[in-house]
Amino acid sequence: MKMKERHLKPFLAMMMVAVILVAGSSPATAHCDSYDGPVVTDALKALETNNVDLVLKWIDGDQEEEITSLFNKTYGLKDGDREVYGIVKQHFLETLVRLHRETEGEPYTGLKPSGTTEKIIRLSDSAIGEGSVDELAGMLSSRTAQLIREKYEKVAALEKVKDISVEKGREYVHAYVDYTHTLKAIHDLLAHGGGHEGGH
Repeated sequence: MKMKERHLKPFLAMMMVAVILVAGSSPATAHCDSYDGPVVTDALKALETNNVDLVLKWIDGDQEEEITSLFNKTYGLKDGDREVYGIVKQHFLETLVRLHRETEGEPYTGLKPSGTTEKIIRLSDSAIGEGSVDELAGMLSSRTAQLIREKYEKVAALEKVKDISVEKGREYVHAYVDYTHTLKAIHDLLAHGGGHEGGH
């Protein structure tokens, strides 16, 4: 049975929490700049079907002229010299992804090989393709609960010995801060709906 819409927002927020907890605090790697990402996938489909509209959703209105012009040039070379077409097609893909990254306020660092997208992002795309987020949400919810429980158990154990020595006290403080900050991050993400505000 499909997940009810009113439950989707909290689960999306929980998914973001799980990504943070599993991956750490480093910035999320780009998703849309890989060869198997959605931008390039739509670009290749657009070239196959001569339909530039398939890629315009990835850019802003003031970028459309540049992309449309480059698309038409690229498509016009499709049946010509394969080497020339390959070079121009690569330029088209790179330009499209670069402009898309600009709309996100993120730097463009080149197209990444297929298979380099993080597993969690591939799973999130698969959920969209399958039309249900139930399995993914359940997996992430379970994993998040497990991590919270582990952090709690660590701080609870150290709480009993925190006054034995300064060393044990510092271990407790470290675990306590980690535990409370994790819970606050979860609370804040759930409270704000876990919206996607830019980078992938």
